[in-house]
Amino acid sequence: MIAKKKIKIIPAIDIIGGKCVRLTKGDYAQEKVYDSSPLDMARRFEDCGISSLHLVDLDGAKASSPVNLDTLEKIKTSTSLKVEFGGGVKSTEALNSVIDSGADWVITGSVAVTAPQLLEEWTVLFPGKIVLGVDLKDGHVATRGWLDKSTHSYSDVITRFPAVRRIIVTEISRDGTLQGVDLCFYEKVQAEYPDKEITVSGGIASASDILSLEDAGLKSVIVGKAIYEGRISLKWISDIIGKQ
Repeated sequence: MIAKKKIKIIPAIDIIGGKCVRLTKGDYAQEKVYDSSPLDMARRFEDCGISSLHLVDLDGAKASSPVNLDTLEKIKTSTSLKVEFGGGVKSTEALNSVIDSGADWVITGSVAVTAPQLLEEWTVLFPGKIVLGVDLKDGHVATRGWLDKSTHSYSDVITRFPAVRRIIVTEISRDGTLQGVDLCFYEKVQAEYPDKEITVSGGIASASDILSLEDAGLKSVIVGKAIYEGRISLKWISDIIGKQ
């Protein structure tokens, strides 16, 4: 019998003004600072056995160009974490700057809607480096740091880029709310795209959410506020990783 693959837990660090923050439902007016040092937070994640980090430059997403690359560089030079970086990557120049700053993967979201041909070029120029971020607001893909909403569905975007193997799907209405995930929705999306890794993002409230996603066959999950608010302890994450 083939053993079931354990779900990968990827902690999130969102940055505004060089600080570790979380928003509620993507609303910049609902910002809460959790740590003045993203590097210190990253080190705590590394200490509990975490291997990968989800790093989002919220300043960059709003400005349409990366702003906090110095934070990325500090984390990459001071830890052994693999880092996926997103926020404001809308040009090849910006993409190169993120990779040059040490990112192992680059998350692209808005470009998939606003300049799909450019993203197709990136998948050829940077094979294995591109992670597609599909952020959903009222069933449609949002862009520009969740400030704008397109007419595209998640399937429109995912289907357009067959070369991208990993997709982060975020339900904006649940992000930062600690209300739990829509398990049936994510199970459906993973079933629709069995050859892709669908990463769950938005609404994780407890360890049971993660275990339910694992049972449903999801391969990875991004966790933010549930960690910062003490709903999911780093010890629990460490114990889970130790059993994998």
